[in-house]
Amino acid sequence: METQQFKTNIKCGGCIATVTPYLNEVAGENAWKVDTAAPEKVLTISADKVGAEEIIRAVEKAGYKAEKL
Repeated sequence: METQQFKTNIKCGGCIATVTPYLNEVAGENAWKVDTAAPEKVLTISADKVGAEEIIRAVEKAGYKAEKL
């Protein structure tokens, strides 16, 4: 399983609730998490065959930003 990390501006539970349907669609349920305690608000994806651009587009569709670390 491939793990990718992204710096985001997802900073609270409400933000996570907003991006959940988008990330579940692209990466799958339980295949991602956001560390809102980290200064860079790191989104970690643990899924096979999901491209970084696909993840970034899903986060942007939800109204947030992400960049690959």
